[in-house]
Amino acid sequence: MKNPVFVLRRNQSAYTLVEIMLVLAIISVLVGSAIFLLANNVDAAKEQRVETDFQAITTQLKTYEMRNFNVPTTEQGLEALVVRPTIKPEPRKWMKLMDSVPLDPWGNPYLYRSPGKFNPAFDLYSWGPDKKESSDDLYYKK
Repeated sequence: MKNPVFVLRRNQSAYTLVEIMLVLAIISVLVGSAIFLLANNVDAAKEQRVETDFQAITTQLKTYEMRNFNVPTTEQGLEALVVRPTIKPEPRKWMKLMDSVPLDPWGNPYLYRSPGKFNPAFDLYSWGPDKKESSDDLYYKK
């Protein structure tokens, strides 16, 4: 009598290598097309985050202005919301308004200018993904 472990059945079915490779190719095409279609959504999400950051920073700048009767100067920068400025004009009623100034989605600090070139009180902007001044910069618009 033969050992039952080594007995092969002739009607035993299994997937062939060709079938497995075909399934993997189909999955690869589906994943690749999904990544391609979602790539533009990542850029849109980053721009939306910039808008949200602009709103948060602007709210704190307006609070700073209400307490001190002016916004921070360009030299004081956005750090005036985190650390008491030592550059004149020193704020009379300073308080810490942010734990830290957020970075833009591309890892760069937001840029600040007061008085503004595009807005009377201040300009708040990001250079965007190219990380240099160009036509695709993102500006806070009142």
